[in-house]
Amino acid sequence: MAKLLLKLQRYFRRKPVRFFTLLALYLAAGSLVFLHSGFSGEPTVPGSPRSPAAAEGPGLPYLGVMQLSRGFKAAATMPAGARRHGPWFKSTSKEPSERGKSRDNGGPRSRALRGRSGREKEEDRARYIGCYEDNTRRRTLRGMSFFDYKKMTVFRCQDNCAERGYLYAGLEFGAECYCGHKIQASNASESECNMECKGERSNTCGGINRLSVYRLELAQESARRYGSAIFRGCFRRPENVSIALPASQLMLNMSVDKCVDFCTEKEFPLAALAGTTCRCGFPSTLFPLHEREDEQLCAHKCAAEEFESCGSAEFLLVYQTQVQDNRCMDRRFLPSRAKQLVALASFPGAGNTWARHLIELATGFYTGSYYFDGSLYNKGFKGERDHWRSGRTICIKTHESGQKEIESFDSAILLIRNPYKALMAEFNRKYGGHIGFAAHAHWKGKEWPEFVANYAPWWATHTLDWLRYGKKVLVVHFEDLKRDLFVQLQRMVALLGVPACEDRLLCVEGQKDGNFKRSGLRKLEYDPYTPEMRKAISGYIRTVDAALKLRNLSGVPEDYFPR
Repeated sequence: MAKLLLKLQRYFRRKPVRFFTLLALYLAAGSLVFLHSGFSGEPTVPGSPRSPAAAEGPGLPYLGVMQLSRGFKAAATMPAGARRHGPWFKSTSKEPSERGKSRDNGGPRSRALRGRSGREKEEDRARYIGCYEDNTRRRTLRGMSFFDYKKMTVFRCQDNCAERGYLYAGLEFGAECYCGHKIQASNASESECNMECKGERSNTCGGINRLSVYRLELAQESARRYGSAIFRGCFRRPENVSIALPASQLMLNMSVDKCVDFCTEKEFPLAALAGTTCRCGFPSTLFPLHEREDEQLCAHKCAAEEFESCGSAEFLLVYQTQVQDNRCMDRRFLPSRAKQLVALASFPGAGNTWARHLIELATGFYTGSYYFDGSLYNKGFKGERDHWRSGRTICIKTHESGQKEIESFDSAILLIRNPYKALMAEFNRKYGGHIGFAAHAHWKGKEWPEFVANYAPWWATHTLDWLRYGKKVLVVHFEDLKRDLFVQLQRMVALLGVPACEDRLLCVEGQKDGNFKRSGLRKLEYDPYTPEMRKAISGYIRTVDAALKLRNLSGVPEDYFPR
């Protein structure tokens, strides 16, 4: 080693230029490594800490679908100052609260106005229905209740009530939360609900003996939970109940937990509470869970739990257990080569992956893709690796437009989604991955305007091209598929030429979300669309609407207008 070092020393003494050149290269490489480490990770907004939580920015709260099984235990065990990334995430940054304090110079009227504006922001997770009278001797909402005289918020009350399957959440005296299935009092004047929430001054939490009441319908009904069970609703007892719900047990001390545990142990996906009888079974043609009844018909308290509802002999309160309904989980490739190539065509962000999941469960056959996405393959879409012309898959995902590509297919299911929602979904995918979200800096930077300018016209031309060049096109609106999955899925399966088994389609309804879906909508507190963007997109919507009607199809859904 000493001889080697001596040789190097003599070499660089004779040629010092080479020595300094190597030294400069070494320092430059080190600088590049240092700079790269400093810029890695999510882009951050100036003034924000460099962390995944902070990178969201104060104006980008997480308003997800209710993940109610978490409850508040997780929040209680978090270290001080930590941010809870849970359902319906509320920003904890100081900036909004300071702005709220600076405006806090009005009386009850100003607080009521702020409460109403806050309720408008919350409308996606619950609907505010009014101010109601309350009485300490006879409560308006007679379910579970809890108080927090320091940190009560509208979100926390709604989350706590929805977790336990209640239909209504009410806030009183700025710090008290009450839950229930039925409102048992009269309306009061809105001005009487005039007390600020202890945990958020921007919202109103009732008043003295007055409740600010919300109906918990934010969360898709299928996401309302009781512990680990999903609340499905109140239903009339089916005929031939012993066949529709084959397992049953008398429970004099009935509670939701006991019935759900019993049906889980018996390996049934449905638990139906019928007063003092617990019944278990599968969704079927005898009990399809399509005709929901008013939940007040099921609001009969349980024998073992005063604040829970257990239904009655005539009206069953139904929960979905954690048992997987395996009647629609088997999937395979087509046994023989398909005679026709069917496209599942959509603009990016229109729900193509979700539609593939539904089709695979409904038909039992894998779907293919015009592309290859390793992350989708790893999530169970085994047809992703097949060439799109292999003929082994039931239909082919594609975002292509243009005459040549479209005419390659014999028929197509054309999935159309509200462009405002589709553009935001694709922007999230582009900058956050299939189940991630774009960072706050992307929305505020140049990326979003450039994206809208390039992609918004494509939303229209994509639909117009498929309507023009497609040989046999079935139009399905994403919004209709969400609203009436059973009927729309029947239409799609019929085009694919596969016999529709009703029990299998009912099984799909219980497994509809799959495991490749964003955890919820992380809503922006501002509208990312400028007036110029809205004007252009509205023109595209009118063009597509006219093209659909020209072909004697129903136009775009009403919720596309106005914007």
